[in-house]
Amino acid sequence: MKILVAMSGGVDSTVTAYKLKNAGHEVIGCYMKLHGKPGYHEANIAKVEKVAHFLQIPYHILDLQEEFKARVYMPFVDTYKEGKTPNPCALCNRFIKLGKLLEFAKSLGCEKLATGHYARLEDGCIKTALDESKDQSYFLASAEKEALQYLIFPLGEMKKEDVKAFAASIEPLKSFATQKESSEICFVEDTYVQVLEQFMDTKRSGEVLDSSGRVVGRHEGYMHYTIGKRRGFEVRGAHEPHFVLKIKPEQNQIVVGTKEELKVSEFSLKNINLFIDASDLDCEVKIRYRSKSTPCRVQIDQNGAAKIHLGEPVYGLASGQMAVFYDRDRVIASGFID
Repeated sequence: MKILVAMSGGVDSTVTAYKLKNAGHEVIGCYMKLHGKPGYHEANIAKVEKVAHFLQIPYHILDLQEEFKARVYMPFVDTYKEGKTPNPCALCNRFIKLGKLLEFAKSLGCEKLATGHYARLEDGCIKTALDESKDQSYFLASAEKEALQYLIFPLGEMKKEDVKAFAASIEPLKSFATQKESSEICFVEDTYVQVLEQFMDTKRSGEVLDSSGRVVGRHEGYMHYTIGKRRGFEVRGAHEPHFVLKIKPEQNQIVVGTKEELKVSEFSLKNINLFIDASDLDCEVKIRYRSKSTPCRVQIDQNGAAKIHLGEPVYGLASGQMAVFYDRDRVIASGFID
């Protein structure tokens, strides 16, 4: 089988390419240039070149910087401007890695696209990885349903420690087993605020309000805060911890309150991305990557919008984040929180 492998220069994509080549497939590597961080690509391309030479496979460098800026980078900035919390990795998977890269794979005549994600595929659905601590099904849940038939995740049945041990056992790949893990958001060096500084004034002090609208303190600028944050702002006379409940970007204000006020029992999605045929769902939902699953009832209208009723309340629900719906270990739907 002719397979394009997304190669980043990291251990996961390296082991992915090795395993597929060793299994007898015709493997082609591809490195994606997504942003212009100085020195970032040169080091990674050198690693990809080393692996390609060892495996004796061809590789391509695909420049997707314009698409990445339009689909991922600027939406990241704009979402923070709107006082919401973006999910750039989910957008990147949908439009870039499982979008533009898949188009490129097809243009080369490849039957499949393989990545080093920790997830599994079964009966046309994404499933959680064997290694629950590294499971990336949440971030993949934004993919278009039609794309899934072309994907392979060779690491889905492996634990991360075994992937590293596997690389360490192969002499030319030993260095990949010990190198530092890449950061979750590839274009953020230290903090997301450093990115926002290029597009807006991030040092505008503003008012902190309580839930009744009374001014109770000052903050450093609304873009420094996300829903649920409990530090970095002033609350005069408070005798218990306060958390960000709401962000009002037009007024440069944040609304804060007690943990009890953070509690949410229902929310909505403008559009739901379904992987199964259904009008209503009884399932579980994760409202962020590291949150635990919560039982819920999903009601979908004829326009594809959805109302979610939670079996138990959640704390810190953030507009702009992705909600991912599971039937046990299978992803059945996703959508961005309205």
